[in-house]
Amino acid sequence: MQYSTKKVEKSDFIVYLKKAKEFYQTMYQAEKAENWNAAGLNGVHCVICLIEAILVKYLGIRSSGEDHMAVIDLLTTSINISDISQKSQTARRVVAKKNLIEYENRTFIKSEALDMIKQVQRFYEWAVDKL
Repeated sequence: MQYSTKKVEKSDFIVYLKKAKEFYQTMYQAEKAENWNAAGLNGVHCVICLIEAILVKYLGIRSSGEDHMAVIDLLTTSINISDISQKSQTARRVVAKKNLIEYENRTFIKSEALDMIKQVQRFYEWAVDKL
């Protein structure tokens, strides 16, 4: 499979990690305010930024394509770190909700948001440990 990527300095991973932390914190602020759509979308963006941070730190590349699932495939097939395939499945479950939250004609409900927050938290803690 061909992935659309750009070469970047490995030290730039810190930029993506900072973005991920901001999305992570905002996800919890949205949860507290019971803004379930915002909580969900910030969770999605947090996971995407964490994946970028890992790709940058380990490979010196970042995705330049639109397909977030392809980025998860790239993560799974190019980096050999503990629990990568299990955590990639978690990332896939979170990112799969992006279209539902952003574009479908229904709101993201509390139970969906709380489930996603748990998944994002697990992925976040794992990714930060690997960075």
